[in-house]
Formats: sequence, C-alpha cells, structure tokens
Amino acid sequence: MEVIKQYIPYLIPIILIELALLIAALVDLVRRAHTRWLPKWGWALVILFVNFIGPIIYFVAGRSEE
Repeated sequence: MEVIKQYIPYLIPIILIELALLIAALVDLVRRAHTRWLPKWGWALVILFVNFIGPIIYFVAGRSEE
C-alpha cells in the first residue's frame, strides 16, 4: 500500500490531463456537424475507449476542416 501512496502525486496530473482531453474531445465532437473517416458515434467510441491517445487521434485525424 505504501508503494501506491508514493506514486499518487505523479498519477493525479496524468489522470487530470487524460480527463481534460477526453472532455475537450467529446465537446468538440458534439459541436461539429461532420467528421472525417468515421461517423460521430465511431469517434465517440475511439475517444472513450482508447485511453489517453484516443482524444489525440480524434484531434489529429477526426476533425473535419469545416
């Protein structure tokens, strides 16, 4: 248990960054009319289930230029 306690200060910022990326990507997805390569529900699955990198993939590849 003490081993876990020593890593908590390092894990909290990573978890907060992941949560912020997830929320930002989902908000952006909802506001967009069109996406590239996948339908909106497909991008929602990528954002939710591909931890940490899913929102980054969406921002790089999924956003349409409109």
